Amino acid sequence: MAKNVIVSNRLPLQITKLDNSFEFTPTSGGLATGMNSVHKDQESLWIGWPGINDEQIDKKSWGPLKKLLKKEGFFPVSLNNTEIENFYFGLSNKSLWPLFHYFIEFSVFSEDQWISYYEVNKKFADSVLKNIEKGDTVWIHDYQLLLCPKMIKDERPDIIIGFFLHIPFPSFEIFRIFPWREPLLEGMLGADLIGFHTYDYERHFLSSVKRILKKDVSFNRVSLGNREVVVNTFPMGIDYNKFKNAALTHKEMKQGEKSDLKKQLELHKKGAEKSKLILSIDRLDYTKGVINRIKAFELFLTKYPEYLEKVRLVMLTVPSRSSVSEYQRLKKETDEIVGRVNGKFATVNWTPIWYYYRAMAFDDLIDLYMTSDIGMITPVRDGMNLVAKEFVATRVSGDGVLILSEMAGASKELYEALMVNPFDLNQMAESILTAINMPIEEQKKRNFSMQKRLSRYSVELWANEFMKSLKSKPALDDEYSAKILNKKIKQTLIKKFKSSKRRMILLDYDGTLVDFNDDPELAQPEESLISLIKQLSETPKTDLAIVSGRDQYFLDQWFGDLSIAMVAEHGNFMKFKKGGWTSKGVNQKKWQDDIMPLLETFTDRTPGTFIEEKRNSLVWHYRKTDPELAAERVVELKTVLSSLISDDLNILDGDKAIEVAFGRFNKGTAVSEIISNKDLDFIICFGDDVTDEFMFNDLPQHAITIKVGRKKTQAKYFIENPIMVKDFLASLIT
Repeated sequence: MAKNVIVSNRLPLQITKLDNSFEFTPTSGGLATGMNSVHKDQESLWIGWPGINDEQIDKKSWGPLKKLLKKEGFFPVSLNNTEIENFYFGLSNKSLWPLFHYFIEFSVFSEDQWISYYEVNKKFADSVLKNIEKGDTVWIHDYQLLLCPKMIKDERPDIIIGFFLHIPFPSFEIFRIFPWREPLLEGMLGADLIGFHTYDYERHFLSSVKRILKKDVSFNRVSLGNREVVVNTFPMGIDYNKFKNAALTHKEMKQGEKSDLKKQLELHKKGAEKSKLILSIDRLDYTKGVINRIKAFELFLTKYPEYLEKVRLVMLTVPSRSSVSEYQRLKKETDEIVGRVNGKFATVNWTPIWYYYRAMAFDDLIDLYMTSDIGMITPVRDGMNLVAKEFVATRVSGDGVLILSEMAGASKELYEALMVNPFDLNQMAESILTAINMPIEEQKKRNFSMQKRLSRYSVELWANEFMKSLKSKPALDDEYSAKILNKKIKQTLIKKFKSSKRRMILLDYDGTLVDFNDDPELAQPEESLISLIKQLSETPKTDLAIVSGRDQYFLDQWFGDLSIAMVAEHGNFMKFKKGGWTSKGVNQKKWQDDIMPLLETFTDRTPGTFIEEKRNSLVWHYRKTDPELAAERVVELKTVLSSLISDDLNILDGDKAIEVAFGRFNKGTAVSEIISNKDLDFIICFGDDVTDEFMFNDLPQHAITIKVGRKKTQAKYFIENPIMVKDFLASLIT
């Protein structure tokens, strides 16, 4: 039976080594809760680091530990201290974490840490490959394992892979700073479905894919030759009923059943008329905006002294990465500012800030959520922030106000909260005043809307929606009806070629025989390609033609000595095996003089574009420019050209180029002339862009047409790239 394979940095349990056995304690984080519905009660395997270093456990114990974990549906990835230091505390949390949260100044880029990150990702990938079978589905999680999807896909292209990033994906301008940005993006694109918490993160990712990898992106799909990657938004929820039901239970508690914390909180509220508690809960992390929040509270007390001894900030900061220097500095700064504010405003019976630096039990958290009047969750950058959702879920009486940072992913869903810019201390201070004075009817109205939304899109639904999308691996559009040129089809075509009596090979040049280059002049054929074309042309009973958008000079320079036919400028010039070049139309230079100023204007306005001038056409190249700017300019240019040009001119859509050519000749009319009056029982044609579709359409039905790359096409087959084209051509003569 096919199974789900979950892959995360940590397994969702804490392992304690006892004298002769191990004790497993389940963790209760957002990911563990969310994946429970995927992992529990069905065929599933969870792969991750068990939380024990290799040095903490002897080799003899690994076998029994693996057996125990296997019974629970877990497979451990073993890591030693050096790997944990360089992979987890190193590149993951000293480079990726700060960079993705826009703290560029904290990012450290170390070659050794990158190598370790790669090697540990390989360990995880190998663990997956060791455990998967045909039909399995793999779901990989978070920034520690960005390279893992491609490592698995390269070995097992048949396996469906999902990837979800639980932190923000930064804008292109930030992400481009990362020294190993290309392999990181390529690693993620090994997945078939990539999920983000918000559309902003999805948009930033696609922008980087377009600008750095130069991949074709259509809406939320990335074209990768023989497959497509779908990128989508899946905002993570919480276990809504768990928090709501716990709150209802606590609400009904009698005085003797209440915890000491609950009694202390209630005592504060009785101490002064209209007293309020503001709750702040975070991991102690520089992304959470703890310092700004305290400063905003200090500003509030300064501006509105009438609330002294009436409003208290209850701060719970959970220790995090306490061995890392940035976190140690943050802890010191937090302690100091809490002490300063308390020293400034405290009275004999009242301190403005209650500060807890520790983790708290679930029931104590519920007490904090329920007793507080205001939840103040103001990270300076956060992937989602589930604390904000938990606070809303526990408002079972309907009252309470959430102050939420617009920089948190949760702000996209909880828009009824009071939204603040966490860098604007005045705005945050004023939001506290607004929250204190908000009428109870308005509080209930806002909370009801948020609770309705949270109850519907729970963490379980989040996980199930992602898995549903992943398992229904998006079917390719009808336009992708071409079959992949796999090994079996390739062997069949080679047999047909060798058994045929008269053959014709038709080849486009750019994008088919060579990869595109930002500068067309640099896309020159290697000696091995020229030798291959020569061997094919000298093969008995075989004719060959290069049908290109290039001009005659270029084709003559590199292929003029070979016994082949050539077509230049998309069919405007032709040269057969015997004879010179012939023009298919009358070249009128005047039209170029009229169109050139227009193209120059667009070139001036669009940095990175340039004009290529041919004898019978002008080409505006936009491969080097920003892809989104190019998309706008292309529409604008084609609109202007269409209104200006006469019936004698033709607008051709090339690969990252717009070509204006004189005459109505194209590659289709050219190949029709080449094959006319020839008794051919084998015709094969390769092309990669829109202009090559004319060839595919005008060739006879029995012709074998092959598109290079996964694109909209009328061809019968597609092949991934020019390297594979050359490999196929070489196999015809070996």
